[in-house]
Amino acid sequence: MADRLTQLQDAVNSTAINKDQPANPTEEYAQLFAALIARTAKDVDVLIDSLPSEESTAALQAASLRQLEEENHDAAARLEEVVYRGDMLLEKIQSALADIAQSQLRTRNGAPPQPSSAES
Repeated sequence: MADRLTQLQDAVNSTAINKDQPANPTEEYAQLFAALIARTAKDVDVLIDSLPSEESTAALQAASLRQLEEENHDAAARLEEVVYRGDMLLEKIQSALADIAQSQLRTRNGAPPQPSSAES
C-alpha cells in the first residue's frame, strides 16, 4: 500500500510542479498541459481505486488468503501427480531405448534376436 500512496503523491506533486511553470501563450502548449492534467487525473483515480477499501476487513483478507492457500495446495498436488506420471513415462521411454540399442547391437554382431524385457 505504501507504494500506491507514493505513486499517488508523485502524481499530485507532478501536477503541482507543472502548474508552477510559466504559461506559454501558444495553443500547442495549452493542449499539452491539458493532456498532462487529464492523464494525471486518470492516474490519480486509478491509484485511489486500487487502495484497499473500508469493506476490506482483516476477516475478509484472512478468508481470501485461506482460499488462495487451498488453491495453491491443490495446484501443488496436481503438479506432483503430473511429475510422477512424467517420471513413469520417462522410465518407459528409457527402457524402450535400451531395448532398441541392445537389439541393434545384437543385429550388428550377427546374434539371433532375443525377446526384450518389455515384451514379456
